[in-house]
Amino acid sequence: MSSITAVPMKPIRRSVLAYLWVAIVLALVGATALAMQAPEDFLVRNARAPGVVTTASGLQYKELSPGDGGTKPTDTDVALVNYEGKLLDGTVFDKSQQPTPMPIRGVVPGFGEALKLMTRGSKYQFWLKPELAYGDKANGAIPAKSVLVFTVDLIDFKSEAWLRQAQMQQQMLQQGGALPPGALPPGAVPPGAEPARP
Repeated sequence: MSSITAVPMKPIRRSVLAYLWVAIVLALVGATALAMQAPEDFLVRNARAPGVVTTASGLQYKELSPGDGGTKPTDTDVALVNYEGKLLDGTVFDKSQQPTPMPIRGVVPGFGEALKLMTRGSKYQFWLKPELAYGDKANGAIPAKSVLVFTVDLIDFKSEAWLRQAQMQQQMLQQGGALPPGALPPGAVPPGAEPARP
């Protein structure tokens, strides 16, 4: 037969328990208030953070690493990016698994505006207020009136016209047809141009 030895504990005073419960309730109220803070409050504080720039539209961005300093995409370009999108609470709602083409005109206004600020090879973080993203509408895992936080690497960009022509040439070659007049086969060098060197 086994015997259990009981270790007597000092009784806890009721006042200590009351303070403990009050502290737990205050912590929960504070956490809820932080989670439900108005997007405007966050954006006002974020605008004062070192390196954060706010555009006339209200887009906020920060350059994390510079690119080549060359040209920037325009509305008629398609950008090739790696990206991660989060909510203010840190929930990831979207993330590229590989470099992803994004037509500048085909994304939410704030994302397009931010891409047009970047050069090839740059990495930015940007914050989209609801009016530059999905506004009052929920979109999948994104609640209505959400500030969206993106980290984006701009790998490259090409014009939509260039991509359409390249796709057309590829389709014609796959179908065994001839190239349209004036079109060059893939890898061909235009007359008078020097071949690319590796």
